[in-house]
Amino acid sequence: MEFALVLPVLLLLCLALVQIGVLGRDQLLLVQAARAGSRQAVVDPEDGPVRSAALEAAPGLDPTRVEVTVDRTGALGQPVEVTVGYTARIAAPLAGLFFPSEVRLEASTAMRQEFP
Repeated sequence: MEFALVLPVLLLLCLALVQIGVLGRDQLLLVQAARAGSRQAVVDPEDGPVRSAALEAAPGLDPTRVEVTVDRTGALGQPVEVTVGYTARIAAPLAGLFFPSEVRLEASTAMRQEFP
C-alpha cells in the first residue's frame, strides 16, 4: 500500500533528474559552441562564419533557438568575446511541475584576435 503512494513521487523525481541531465548536456554543448565560435572569430573579421562554426560545434541543439553574439574591441591582440545563448524547452513529461516551460542557458568565451 505504501509503495503505491510513494511510486508516483519517485517517478516524478526520476523524470526531474533526467531533465537536469538533458539541461547539463545542453550547457556543455553551449560551452563547446562558444569555444568553436571564438576560435573562428580570432582569425575571421566576419560574424557569419563565427555563427556557422558555433552551430556546427553544437549539433544536438535546435539552430532556430541558438543566438550567437560577437563582441569585438580593438584590433590585433585585443579580445573578442563570443556568447552563445539557447532557450531550452523542458522535454520530460510532467517535469514541468519542477521547472518552468523554458530555461535560458548561456556560455561565453574570449580569445585574442589574430587578424590585423
